[in-house]
Amino acid sequence: MMVPTNKQPLEILLNSRLVAVVRTSTRKGVIDAVRALKTGGVTCMEITMTIPDGISVIEQLNREMPDILIGAGTVLTPQTVEECVAAGAEFIVSPIFDTEVVSRTRELGKVVIPGALTPTEVVAAWNSGADLVKIFPVARVGPKYISDLKAPLPEIPLMPTGGINAENISDYIHAGADVVCAGSWLVDKEAIAAGDFDTLTKKAEQMLAAIPKDN
Repeated sequence: MMVPTNKQPLEILLNSRLVAVVRTSTRKGVIDAVRALKTGGVTCMEITMTIPDGISVIEQLNREMPDILIGAGTVLTPQTVEECVAAGAEFIVSPIFDTEVVSRTRELGKVVIPGALTPTEVVAAWNSGADLVKIFPVARVGPKYISDLKAPLPEIPLMPTGGINAENISDYIHAGADVVCAGSWLVDKEAIAAGDFDTLTKKAEQMLAAIPKDN
């Protein structure tokens, strides 16, 4: 599946419904994992700043795989925003809501997805200029929490993150999630350590197949 070059990054994210959160212990592991996920059909990848040389990895991926949408995750400061965008990141994701991170990302014309959990945090993040609001850590509250948030806040697009897999992804989307992030289940660290990248490809296919077509 090719990323349409005539579409804006936010539209690509909303259409894809799935972002793979790639967090591994080695640079090679990241590159190989992204290739495997791409083979499985995933077109949006979040490269976290907790991996070695994360910014240069974003540069390499943009150079070698221009047909996928690359974003940066675990971004905590405006300076990191600048470095990630310079490397080619099209969207910026944070586990927290920081007004300076949101503001700087918007100034640079990129998609910004701050993290929040409570209704007050979600509305504050949205009002600050967020394109999507990351609900984290959603594994502790489950899909019902997304529907609880959506009931009074239907206009705010939500991206739950944490504990999402092929078995529960449809529950989150039916609950109102606009995009979902999948990390530990999809980007299987044990499979990566064993060099078994076919497992990542198969998991990617399973997750995409599980996304409801009627939402």
